[in-house]
Amino acid sequence: MLLTRASEYALLSLHEISKAEHPIGTEQLSSQLSIPKSFLAKILQNLAKQGILESRKGAHGGFFLAKPLEEISVNDVIFAAEGKTPSVFDCSNYIDTCPNGAIGSCIISPFLANFQNRIDEFLHQLTLKDILQ
Repeated sequence: MLLTRASEYALLSLHEISKAEHPIGTEQLSSQLSIPKSFLAKILQNLAKQGILESRKGAHGGFFLAKPLEEISVNDVIFAAEGKTPSVFDCSNYIDTCPNGAIGSCIISPFLANFQNRIDEFLHQLTLKDILQ
């Protein structure tokens, strides 16, 4: 599946963080967006590990964008949130594997690969600035 709740929550969180004048903590974001705190904390940590967010500790701490919205691709956000490259179909990113055991004999494999390539290009070109403003 291309997007799960993790991707949705990551995008919603980044929207709130991008509008804020100061770092936002996990608890505040969780409350604002009605997202379970523990799940959101994991997502925000993954976004920070991928260089999308930075965090500051302390009384006025929280998360803030590590770079401008136009430098963050939607693909980067999905990868950080999901922990894997987004794919439309189970086999579309892996030419040498097939969940149905039909490696080399799948007649729609070229279509799936082409479709996935177009989605990949689109997600790499689409930035947070494109979708959040």
